Amino acid sequence: MSRSTDTRPLSDADFRSLARFRHALRSFTRFSEDAARAAGLTPAQHQLLLAVRGHPDGMPAPLADVAEMLQLRVHSVGELVDRAAGNGLVERLADPDDHRRALVSLTPLGEELLERLSRLHRDELRRFRHEMNAVLRELDR
Repeated sequence: MSRSTDTRPLSDADFRSLARFRHALRSFTRFSEDAARAAGLTPAQHQLLLAVRGHPDGMPAPLADVAEMLQLRVHSVGELVDRAAGNGLVERLADPDDHRRALVSLTPLGEELLERLSRLHRDELRRFRHEMNAVLRELDR
């Protein structure tokens, strides 16, 4: 845990703001989990699809990069990829430059489901942004 650079005592308002912030984060997470399930995905599958599609270079994502994005161990992501591939959501490919390295890409079904979920999430994030801005302003006082 990192140390705080602000040594002022926390006020009741600080605790209220921190509680509101945590509640807002959890509310967004709950929204996301429920939306994934309604689309027929697990929340982990949704996060996997997003990590693969959001890979910076737009190419199939190396398994190690996906693991970093999801903050999971590579072998755990490998198992998640295998289950998602079994459901027709992603493909696991060998890297043509290094056959020891696995790459992950979305299938058309994975792309379609992610597109639908991402539209819902974009709308929810716009709502969430207003709430977060208010909480963050409170914490700056």
